[in-house]
Amino acid sequence: MPGRLSGTVALVTGASSGIGEATAAMLAAEGAAVAIAARRRERLEGLAARMTSGGGRVLVLEADVTGEQQARDAVRRTVSELGRLDILINNAGVMILGRVERADPAQWRQMLDVNVAALMILSHAALPHLLEAAAGEPRHVADIVNISSVAGRAARAGSGAYNATKWAVNAFSEALRQEVTGQHVRVGLVEPGAVDTELVSHNTDPEVLARLAQRFGAVERLTADDIAEVIGFVVTRPRRVAVNEMLVRPTEQVQ
Repeated sequence: MPGRLSGTVALVTGASSGIGEATAAMLAAEGAAVAIAARRRERLEGLAARMTSGGGRVLVLEADVTGEQQARDAVRRTVSELGRLDILINNAGVMILGRVERADPAQWRQMLDVNVAALMILSHAALPHLLEAAAGEPRHVADIVNISSVAGRAARAGSGAYNATKWAVNAFSEALRQEVTGQHVRVGLVEPGAVDTELVSHNTDPEVLARLAQRFGAVERLTADDIAEVIGFVVTRPRRVAVNEMLVRPTEQVQ
């Protein structure tokens, strides 16, 4: 039985683990051909093997999307080798927490490069292809889904730079949505709370790790598959339905 995304092509960044990995597998199960992009080629190859064993069509893209040319090449190769682009999942991200006065500004730049600049460049490169896809078969609609965070809604001490990047993602997403929604390119924003992924491992500061353990240690966290299911809901709605924003927390997470 054909999947709901049969005949479409998707590009997923940060696909070597966590939400990106789960989302790529979900899109393939729904019938999309999927380009998977990340820096860790061996992880991508393993994912691709699992996806193709289920009949999926997969393109492995070893890329550091913080390099503008690599980001644009990821879009170019997706269209060149898979034939089109219908869905862009901007998932690549990094979270380095800590108090401002003790921060390393190089880590701020890293987060800005990954969480904001790469997302904006990928969206810019993908838009002509998404507009073309939205104008024709099979769906007459196309999608960008940007992965933000609860941190894009509420600032917290010790999270200022990360908050700033995710607020930027939210603002950019809404402005872009207003520009292209009339041409049936939907821009969706997914804001997860605590998810059991590698994201926390970006932190090594004992104070940060202790604070995270205190805040979330007793919370049953979301899984990457939970968020992939949410993304699947967003991109499989009928053409008339645009899910602009979804905040998804673990039931036990208060803030």
